Amino acid sequence: MTAQDTTRISGLEALLKEASQRGRPPVERWNPPYCGDVGMAIRADGTWLYQGSPIGRMPLVKLFASVLRRDEDGRHYLVTPAEKVDVHVADAPFLAVEMQVDGAGRSQSLVFRTNVDDIVACGPEHPLRFEPEPVSGGLKPYLLVRGRLEALVTRALYYDLMEMAAAGGGESGRYGIWSGGAFFPLGPPPASP
Repeated sequence: MTAQDTTRISGLEALLKEASQRGRPPVERWNPPYCGDVGMAIRADGTWLYQGSPIGRMPLVKLFASVLRRDEDGRHYLVTPAEKVDVHVADAPFLAVEMQVDGAGRSQSLVFRTNVDDIVACGPEHPLRFEPEPVSGGLKPYLLVRGRLEALVTRALYYDLMEMAAAGGGESGRYGIWSGGAFFPLGPPPASP
């Protein structure tokens, strides 16, 4: 890490410490200049990397996660009021690692915890979506965490979700998951003839 990188991280830590007392940083409203690629990446297993090396300090990972943003161009960035840098994301930036289930059927409520300790109640504002997985032929579930940022639901929780799958009633008999009064179908809609 260079002296400039250390200064950036120290400045970011101070900014976020102050912001944590006021709530989540308003990264969606910030429009700083693009400052390039500094070697940040997130592997498919949720490991954060800096210039190819894993970031082992979880407080630092959480700090970076709090200022992560996905723009309309589909790219991920770390954003402060002063700068915006690339983050290369292999799949989703977060993993949903725990799930609490309350109720059943249409009145069911699912609450997830991510690998960076975001707590997300699945529902209309935080939907689940299921994408086909080309290699296995199965499905990959994603949960909207905030903005355009999603968490990949871990395989263990995926199996729990599949056990809860139910017919959607008015959803043309499609199977899916109920949470927060909303129905989330498994996979994309069938192709029209």
